[in-house]
Amino acid sequence: MKKTIAVFAGLIFALLLLFQVSKYAIISGNVNIEIIIAVIAIVFLIVGIYLNKKSLQKETVDTTKIDHNKIKELDITSREYEVLQHIAQGLSNKEIAETLFLSESTIKTHVSNLLVKLNAKRRTQALQVAKELQIL
Repeated sequence: MKKTIAVFAGLIFALLLLFQVSKYAIISGNVNIEIIIAVIAIVFLIVGIYLNKKSLQKETVDTTKIDHNKIKELDITSREYEVLQHIAQGLSNKEIAETLFLSESTIKTHVSNLLVKLNAKRRTQALQVAKELQIL
């Protein structure tokens, strides 16, 4: 966060500096205003391209590996695991039912089974436990 604030503060400072230079150039009468605007635009184009490339280079590497043995130990069925993955995506029971072509009551059954197997009281707690156990 501090790095982002520093980058934007630097950009604002550079913008103010460019405006002051352009103001001086206009007062002295050495440069046309179109050239100053073009230089400012080119500088910010270069900064924008640089920041875009830098942000695209950041790849999210998933360091967690799914522990399939833990899934078997907890006796989670493949359908229940599918439901757990959909819960992690933030889908409601109705949306999960439509996605998996099941009834909503079947999804509720799978969710309640997951809550029991993960020893959780709520869906969010189940997701937290699943992430701690590295099954999600």
